This record gives sequence, structure tokens and C-alpha cells, in this order.
Amino acid sequence: MADSIVAYRYAKSLFDLATEKKVVDKVNNDMLLFQKICDENRQFAVVMNNPIVRHDKKLGILKNIFENRVNDVTYSIFNVLTKKHRENLIYPIAEEFQKLYNEQKGIQKATITTVSPLTDTQRKEFTDLVAKATKKDVILEEKINEDLIGGYVLKLEDRQVDTSIRKKLNDLKLTLA
Repeated sequence: MADSIVAYRYAKSLFDLATEKKVVDKVNNDMLLFQKICDENRQFAVVMNNPIVRHDKKLGILKNIFENRVNDVTYSIFNVLTKKHRENLIYPIAEEFQKLYNEQKGIQKATITTVSPLTDTQRKEFTDLVAKATKKDVILEEKINEDLIGGYVLKLEDRQVDTSIRKKLNDLKLTLA
């Protein structure tokens, strides 16, 4: 079974348990914390995904970092996953949990990539545009890519709007070829 399917099933179960215990927001924050630690500390992420590192060592690391910092529901899933030798799924589970949380709360994540940082006016325009199209609250993640030359790339889940000059030049090159 693909890891993404397994991760979704664990995330759904965790989400249901968190809903039942009325700690969805806390567990969501815990999952965001786990993702942040993995993103900022490559060595931690490598250890969690390394099959050579013993599972009791991984549980010890998770215990030292998270035991008193996260909700009991979150810590219990870390415990279960470690005992089942599935530590490598914690990050994908956190991602899937975030999707479930955003869906329940009516939140749409969007990524905007531009050549230079957005002004407050531009940020508001993009946020309003996405909110109008999706009828959801918007979390806008901003990225900078000078290779675009100009324009922007807006991503919403599996959809993308690319108005960059780089894309237009590539399209022109394909047309001429």
C-alpha cells in the first residue's frame, strides 16, 4: 500500500480522535511543530526516516523533544507509530492532518511565487482573488524566484496559474521550434 494512503488513514484516525477529544486545534499546532522541526533540522528528519536507527532510539528522541510540548493525543500517535516501526510516516501524516484541518475550517492554502517580495496591496489582491474563487479563508505562502523574470506563479493544491515571462518565453520558443 502506498505510503500516502497509509498516512491519510492514520491522519484521518488522528483527526477523528482529536475531534472526539475536542483538541483538534492543539493537535494541528503539534503537527505544524513537528513539520517545522523536520524542515529546520535535516538531521532530525534523516534519523526519523533511517531504517538502520533502532526504533527505541527514535522513540527516545521523540520523547525528549515532544513529550511535554505536545498534547497527549499527539504524543500517543508518535508512540504508536514508533512501536509499529512507522516513524517515517509522521511527516506525511502531519501533512495529511493539515489538509483535513484546513478542509474542516474552510481554509485554502495558496502559494504565490514572484520575482520580488509582494507589497501589502498585491498581497491583499491575491488573497482576495483566491478567497473569491474558493469561497474560503486564505493562507498565502510567498516565494521569491528571480528566474521568472516577471509575472507570477499562483498554486492552489493541484492547480497552477503561470503568468511569468519565463513561461511566455518558453512557449514562444516551442512555437518557433
